Amino acid sequence: MSGYTFYRRAYRAFNDYPSLTKLALVFTVSGGGLVAYSDARPFGGAYADAIQADHKKKKVVVLGTGWAGTSFLKNLKDPSYEVQVVSPRNYFAFTPLLPSVTVGTVEARSVVEPVRNIVKKKGLDVKFREAECLNIDAVNKKVHCRSSQDTNLGGEENFTVDYDYLVVAMGARANTFNTPGVVENAHFLKVSLVSSKNWLCVATLHENAFFMQEVEDAQRIRRTVIDCFERATLPTISEEEKKRILHFVVVGGGPTGVEFAAELHDFVTEDLAKHYLCTASGSRVNSHQRSRTTRFWFDKRITAFAEEKFQRDGIDLKTGSMVVKVTDKEISTKERATGENRSIPYGMVVWSTGIGTRPVVMDFMKQIGQGNRRVLATDEWLRVEGCDSIYALGDCATINQRKVMEDIMAIFSKADKIQSGTLTVADFKDVINDICERYPQVEIYLKEKQLKNFVELLKNYQGNAQKEIIDIELFKAALSEVDTQMKNLPATAQVAAQQGAYLANCFNRMEACEKNPEGPLRFRGSGRHRFRPFRNLMPGNLMAEVQAFWAICSTGWRTNSSSTSWRLGFNRPQHPVALVFSLCKQTSQLAHTGAGDI
Repeated sequence: MSGYTFYRRAYRAFNDYPSLTKLALVFTVSGGGLVAYSDARPFGGAYADAIQADHKKKKVVVLGTGWAGTSFLKNLKDPSYEVQVVSPRNYFAFTPLLPSVTVGTVEARSVVEPVRNIVKKKGLDVKFREAECLNIDAVNKKVHCRSSQDTNLGGEENFTVDYDYLVVAMGARANTFNTPGVVENAHFLKVSLVSSKNWLCVATLHENAFFMQEVEDAQRIRRTVIDCFERATLPTISEEEKKRILHFVVVGGGPTGVEFAAELHDFVTEDLAKHYLCTASGSRVNSHQRSRTTRFWFDKRITAFAEEKFQRDGIDLKTGSMVVKVTDKEISTKERATGENRSIPYGMVVWSTGIGTRPVVMDFMKQIGQGNRRVLATDEWLRVEGCDSIYALGDCATINQRKVMEDIMAIFSKADKIQSGTLTVADFKDVINDICERYPQVEIYLKEKQLKNFVELLKNYQGNAQKEIIDIELFKAALSEVDTQMKNLPATAQVAAQQGAYLANCFNRMEACEKNPEGPLRFRGSGRHRFRPFRNLMPGNLMAEVQAFWAICSTGWRTNSSSTSWRLGFNRPQHPVALVFSLCKQTSQLAHTGAGDI
């Protein structure tokens, strides 16, 4: 009876105090020894026993598993959230390497990671649903979804997900600029370089448009290129038709188009030429760009190098050529300089001309009064304007940075504590850091003008330097040109990953920052913002040039390789992808570190 009482008391103790170390008492059969072990979590864990069983968790719904959504999931640590992920693809794709997948340089399985593997490592309450978002109901805080599995599995399944916080990270779609025939004669592939996100639209013979997941489309492009060569070898194909089938056209001179054109050229001339000896000599790769130069967004020397490299390799680069129509066998172009119209027959055309907004996001924008915008507008904390519980990251959103001149009176009033109407430079010292943190364009302006600090900017506009008196008009004059430095963040993988890491760290410290805000002053209100605003930690131009360096190095490696047949599956030497992965890892670490100082 006493043994029963002991175990009953022990049972009650563990139920009343779940944070106690759980002891398993096991009597061994031989010798009657007593063995004890602990299965409790370490007491030093940051969130070890933060959530009690009876505490209702906040529901967080994440739409998308791209760079932004996956980065958010990887950095979320607080177990006080019940997370549901909704995405039509159940994996994260390392999109910078998709151009290499299209030609077999890298296998598709090497650039993907299942979402469930990612969330499983976190040990949090995360559920994944393979479905697409149909509608966002911001009023009732519901997301209407539809399963994305094949209909032969039992038909479409519609369901609704409730949320307390919604993270929209759905990316973007191809931007066809309403060019006739592109949608009807093309299927789309999203290819995001480390330095720039663009869409590739690939039009092939006798195929209509439908949307697929990116890795599958990359594999399909590879099969289509080989199919073009196989068809060209048929004895019934005329020489004229053979030239058309083996003509590959890339529309768009951005980073994606340039890289894909180079990859395709190498694949055709170095690999396929060895297996299709009688047909490869007639193959051609052309690149069409609407502007007068390639839109590389890099240093001019790198752009010049790319154009010279294309010329040496025999890739016909046509600048100032605008595509006005696409049919199943021809594309129609218009020369911007002369207005001349031309029809060009093709076997495969790649469309790489930028990104556009998804229909579900456009519908949501109309619902919240942003229907006249190109993408979702958020504040500096990534909250959708007008929706406190909805956040938007990555390509589907842009930060609507507040202008200094809109708040100039409020800033002056906050510094003028005694409301005298005039200030000295010393009076600004208490708010200088908050001004620079709240309005990043101030710091950019100071660097451009080679000014050491905000005080030096004010002194440059002082009418009476000895008394250092500053009135509102002088303050306006000093900051009148600051807002000209405002620029939208580029639609890059780095920015999306940094935004995901930033927002996750905000969620990790949501409760702590509610009690102790650490952001800049609220110039139009009282107190401080909960968090420091988002900042891009790695300039786009720097990463763009690193990407160009990577492309040049990898091209040289491919050119000097003694065996190139490995793309077809024969010999596979180690590909030097370590540089790209290392750079992205360092970017992620920078974002994580910076977000810790939000």
